[in-house]
Amino acid sequence: MRLGRDPMQELRRIELVRDLATCGVVRSEVARGLREPKLLKNFQARWDVMLYVPTDNALWSDVEAVAWRLDRAGHNLPLTDIVIACCARRIGAVVLTHDHHFSLIPGIQTAEQIV
Repeated sequence: MRLGRDPMQELRRIELVRDLATCGVVRSEVARGLREPKLLKNFQARWDVMLYVPTDNALWSDVEAVAWRLDRAGHNLPLTDIVIACCARRIGAVVLTHDHHFSLIPGIQTAEQIV
């Protein structure tokens, strides 16, 4: 949306070539930034039919290990980004983002890298 694109149109384009997945952190982080109730409702409907990556104890252990290693390497990333990355890595997903933080996390591929 920051780039002036319709996010629903972008998601429709992507879902033609791959499955879409989300996790609770993505839903919560994106939803809190949406100002229009209609847009929020549209996103919620889209999220409800996506593959869902649960955040179980094994995932949180992965998050903890990744955060610890990144911090020791001098990269203090937002915890939400690390959780999203670990969810994506768990299912081999590409992260749809323009945030450079994800390039610092081993095993993560972003949409910008595959375009």
